[in-house]
Amino acid sequence: MLIRITLPLLGLLVVSGCNRPVPPDPDKRPEPQATALRDAVQAPLEKAKAARETLEKAPDTRAADDPAIQP
Repeated sequence: MLIRITLPLLGLLVVSGCNRPVPPDPDKRPEPQATALRDAVQAPLEKAKAARETLEKAPDTRAADDPAIQP
């Protein structure tokens, strides 16, 4: 007899504890979550671009070292 009263009351207690989640504020933009991944991908690319620019600005010293490549 006690089980017939206890189980429905326990069920009501569990169901009453469930609430809808609070919706996010529509005026606030969500926080970006992929910035770490983007930074990890962009860092080597930026380093390679900087190295390429350095090499393009450097004078061509191979021609001075090798007499066979004289213009």
